[in-house]
Amino acid sequence: MALDPTKMADWQIAEEAEKTMKTVYQLGKELGLTEEELLPHGHYVAKVDFKKVLDRLKDRPDGKYIDVTAITPTPLGEGKSTSSMGLVEGLGKRGKNVGAAIRQPSGGPTMNIKGSAAGGGIAQCIPLTPFSLGLTGDINAIMNAHNLAMVALTARMQHEFNYDDEEWAKRGMPRLNIDPRNVEFGWIIDFCAQSLRNIIIGIGGKMDGFLMKSHFGIAVSSEIMAILAVSTDLKDMRERMGKIVVAYNKKGGPVTTADLGVDGAMTAWMVEALNPNLLQTVEGQPVFVHAGPFANIAIGQSSIIADRVGLKLVDYHVTESGFGADIGFEKFWNLKCRFSGLKPNCAVVVATIRALKCHGGAPVPRPGLPMPKEYEGENVGWVEEGCKNLVHHIETVKKAGINPVVCINSFYTDTKAETAAVRRLSEAAGARVAVSEHWLKGGDGALEFADAVVDACEEKNEFKLLYDLSMPLRQRIELIAKDVYGADGVSYTPEAEAKAKRIEADPELSKLGTCMVKTHLSLSHDPNLKGTPKGWILPVRDILTYNGAGFVVPVAGTISLMPGTSSNPAFRRVDVDVETGKVKGVF
Repeated sequence: MALDPTKMADWQIAEEAEKTMKTVYQLGKELGLTEEELLPHGHYVAKVDFKKVLDRLKDRPDGKYIDVTAITPTPLGEGKSTSSMGLVEGLGKRGKNVGAAIRQPSGGPTMNIKGSAAGGGIAQCIPLTPFSLGLTGDINAIMNAHNLAMVALTARMQHEFNYDDEEWAKRGMPRLNIDPRNVEFGWIIDFCAQSLRNIIIGIGGKMDGFLMKSHFGIAVSSEIMAILAVSTDLKDMRERMGKIVVAYNKKGGPVTTADLGVDGAMTAWMVEALNPNLLQTVEGQPVFVHAGPFANIAIGQSSIIADRVGLKLVDYHVTESGFGADIGFEKFWNLKCRFSGLKPNCAVVVATIRALKCHGGAPVPRPGLPMPKEYEGENVGWVEEGCKNLVHHIETVKKAGINPVVCINSFYTDTKAETAAVRRLSEAAGARVAVSEHWLKGGDGALEFADAVVDACEEKNEFKLLYDLSMPLRQRIELIAKDVYGADGVSYTPEAEAKAKRIEADPELSKLGTCMVKTHLSLSHDPNLKGTPKGWILPVRDILTYNGAGFVVPVAGTISLMPGTSSNPAFRRVDVDVETGKVKGVF
């Protein structure tokens, strides 16, 4: 059957492509993996023993390193994952030895409104069902490791409340004197569950836990997920696991997972998860899937390990950063590249004509409602105005010293005049531009895109970080806010300001990186402000400490670490064929 995305849903295309997809044994052979390095999970998914690969290929030069980012997201979708897969397919059609690393999707968006993050049309990652629904259990391991820390914390609080110092002395354990009013850690679950944002635990008697406020975050916001993304090996992960700050004692000192004696057991849950997962595109190129942190509330990157493995195995390695260049790319630039020591050769900024119209004044579509009719006709004026957002992101990439490539992710409604406007304004901003039809045609539709990326990779760049870790935290926040977001300045709540001062005064915490939390739907903190907002101040309401992951987390605006589920979520359209076991409706 011919694959036709104009007549078939993404899951139908995936189902059809999976009938002829490569086995992991064939994929592994084509990648040059040894039998010992390939760890199959069935016939079409495998883990890869990263340590054996990196040890064997330590002297092999790295391939070209390409990051895919985008304009500020809109409800229309920009197709960043689709474009990542399309680029891999296009480079494959050009005969290049190519692969990718993308994030594992969370059950939250998969069962809500965003979809599976596998890409779409002829440019997606398969097999789709395992990819979308738990894969090899990495997120489950993260949840178990994270929630075990909360079990250790809450149990310790209960027992310290119930037993006196004499009893603790008998156990040979120091009293930690945890302050119940200053507990930073919470629970996690891999769904969007607004009813769990604020909870009360310990209801009952003295044997039912310590009565206190608590909360849930989504699994992808967990510090354990961040640690999976930035760890370089098991030793590094083990050290990071013991540095996690779960609470503070009554004197204001940190209480860590090491203090609770739970860090070793947490790491035990994560040993297998440290190996990246191997899948493929619809056209059979290798795709590593590893780690899945959101970019608006976390680091937003696939793992350093997956990138390092990919760079040793292929000549062109494509990675992806969540949401727009102000969010995911900024964290790729100043956190992931800093921690890994890897230097990218180019960065792709994905845009669609429809999304540019949205930034340029067209009505903002509402999920679940019909597309506004204004998007059906040509409007070059809206496109030109929306390109201000695109140019802003091009400039962000250029500030990193990286060669930008604009991918116009083509839709059938685009007109020649609208496309010409994007090309003209992007080239004037100093970017290469390619129109790509990968959604419709796969690799055959992405040849111009692939050629532009190859050209950009051959051009010398001057990669540089935005800030040095010696810069005080508040100066860093202001620099990111002004230079990356376009803000006029930063304001702080009294609580956030106090935390910033405490971090700046601490010789260890002051050296941590900075991982901003803000809405992905605007360059500002306000999701309703499209385009390139002017004349605004970034309000920082809190600052969290992810000591194990290696960064502090300023939280801007009203964004929550636990998203909500919509009134018409995707799970209503997901079902199973009871005769075959095939899952349908995952998009």
